[in-house]
Amino acid sequence: MKNPLLSIVIPAFNEEENICNTARVVQENMKKAQIPYELIFVSDGSKDATFARVAELALEDPRIRGLEFSRNFGKEAAIFAGLAAAKGGCAVVMDCDLQHPPKTITEMYRLWEEGYEIVEGVKNTRGSESAIRRGFAHGFYKIISALTGFDMENASDFKLLDRRVVDILLDLPERRTFFRAMSFWVGFQTCQVRYDVAERAYGTTKWSFFSLFRYGISNIVSFSTKPLAAVSYMGVISMFAGLILGVQTLIRWAAGKAMEGFTTVILLLLLIGGGILIGLGVIGSYISAIYQEVKGRPRYIIRQDTEKLQEYDQ
Repeated sequence: MKNPLLSIVIPAFNEEENICNTARVVQENMKKAQIPYELIFVSDGSKDATFARVAELALEDPRIRGLEFSRNFGKEAAIFAGLAAAKGGCAVVMDCDLQHPPKTITEMYRLWEEGYEIVEGVKNTRGSESAIRRGFAHGFYKIISALTGFDMENASDFKLLDRRVVDILLDLPERRTFFRAMSFWVGFQTCQVRYDVAERAYGTTKWSFFSLFRYGISNIVSFSTKPLAAVSYMGVISMFAGLILGVQTLIRWAAGKAMEGFTTVILLLLLIGGGILIGLGVIGSYISAIYQEVKGRPRYIIRQDTEKLQEYDQ
């Protein structure tokens, strides 16, 4: 028989304004749907009172638990820390700002009860994002879909995973993770639930354009080796272009119409030099990823755990 407990994992970074409201809204939805649950907030090295708010709630309600990292390790680490702490027969990952609508969790849970092992939350819209951010996200998911072979258009971290899937993800040894794509990679019986991105109740997004760009590059490197193959293709194309230009130059020289000046040479040097630097950058990104993996450092360090704090108080 399935363990009916639903673990709701909520990564949070400087979200003190949202903690109490998010807990209240999620709890109201779970009680209304009569779903047994636990809330696991993971403070990802927050500089504000995020963990303090969670600790206060945990004292009032044993179904709420909080983890605090020793520093900012990133959202991926926070997701996996929450999954490692989850005790339920299934787990949902959602954002702390309520842009992932809690009422959708009920629909996900019912589908899990029907036998689905992964329920993917798929965005109908991206809310009030700027055109630049929306365009960047669209381009990134086009690229990552092409590189991974999975259709990740409008994918999100908002998803429900069966206990078996959670355990398999936690057993994977890699340190650099891409949770959004890994749920596609593991397979299992999957279905989708569509939702509209809601407006933030409080505060502003903590993701800058630069951090999103860096996050995107890191995820591509951690999940696909096709960019490395692209470096080889660039070399082959450059070689053939040089061969064609060389033949053309010899023909013009034989006809007494050799090209004058260094314009062509300079352009070729710039083109080839740029290609080499791009290739070195791609290779360097993979070497950096390998370096991070072979050191074997933990994905995160937990500084405080409300469950243990309560044990000490007793």
